[in-house]
Amino acid sequence: MRAWVLCLLLWVVAHPVWAQDFRALAVPDSAASRIEDGWRGRLSLDLAISQPVPWRVFLRDDPWRLIIDTSEVDWARLDPSVIEGEQATALHAGRVHLGWSRLVVDLAGPMRIDRAWMETGPTPRIRIDARPGIEGEASPTGPLITQAWDQATPQAVAPTPRRHLGDRPLVVALDPGHGGIDPGAERAGVTEAGLMLAFARELAEMLRRAGHDVVLTRTDDYFVALRGRASIARDAGADLMISLHADAIDGGGAQGATVYTLSDDASDAMSAELAARHSRDDLLLGLDLEDQGDEVARVLIDLARAETEPRSDALADALVASIRENGIRLHKRPRLEAAFTVLKAPDIPSVLVEVGFMSDQQDLLNLTTPAWRTRMASAILAAVDAWAIEDAAAALRLRQ
Repeated sequence: MRAWVLCLLLWVVAHPVWAQDFRALAVPDSAASRIEDGWRGRLSLDLAISQPVPWRVFLRDDPWRLIIDTSEVDWARLDPSVIEGEQATALHAGRVHLGWSRLVVDLAGPMRIDRAWMETGPTPRIRIDARPGIEGEASPTGPLITQAWDQATPQAVAPTPRRHLGDRPLVVALDPGHGGIDPGAERAGVTEAGLMLAFARELAEMLRRAGHDVVLTRTDDYFVALRGRASIARDAGADLMISLHADAIDGGGAQGATVYTLSDDASDAMSAELAARHSRDDLLLGLDLEDQGDEVARVLIDLARAETEPRSDALADALVASIRENGIRLHKRPRLEAAFTVLKAPDIPSVLVEVGFMSDQQDLLNLTTPAWRTRMASAILAAVDAWAIEDAAAALRLRQ
């Protein structure tokens, strides 16, 4: 049985197009599933699903959680009441990649996977046995395979060469925040992930009509890791990246559009909390965010950032000016800095735009109003055009 699962998963790894096109959702059977404590602190998972699927399982620490990736199982239908006992504390579920879904089981402490297998038959089941483990102790994966779509290792990159605006269409990367298993902020039945995807599509259409090329870091409701978003922009040859968000701040007080650039030192407590929240979301969903790479790579990255940071600053300034000129409400401090992971691409001028805050009633009304979103999209388009002209002129001055 394990050999069958391994062969199927190996085939999927070797044929990524098939995995992305796979659309037939399997569903879990809550009545036939259990996540329960065993003898001496052990944990047993017995997850019944409607059909066999390729899958993998692994652990992450700080905090501890067990993560199951499957080829499109609608894990959101799994009733949290399947948890019995104290070793498992909560469930999170959603799409994590095109063609793939993720179930995250929060754990009360360190665990070690002893066995993991799939049973087939009238009711296919994913079975996992785990026991208390020592923090940092490796966990055997047996026949299970870890794929690499959810991580991106920083590479030694050179700055993207600048061209005059008229040389070719500008390539704009739009990054609608969150998605899939990570819905972002939620208010009145609306999610940040859904709002920003809709806005990104509208903005993309406006940019294309103006003659620009556009790439979206996600085109549907699925999860993309923070570092993977910059990789998508880089692969498309993007000249700039705009990450789009509409967060919610507990306690209120945050309202209006805000534009962020990268800095290790946050402008204020709110900025620090937003950046930490974004990174924490990636971490809790099973991703590692630590910078990797050797010292030479880090030096090259620093050199690339020295060239792109002023360009990112200029793009942010152009956005604030254009939003103000279009009569759109800005935050009381519209130009801020924070250590947002999504902005760490060293070779692409990047900014993060909080289009508004879903925790503010007026902002939420604006964000859900098509006419207002059109005004905001027009302001962003005007800013991109103004920045591109000035950026090309600055490049020409440097060459001379």
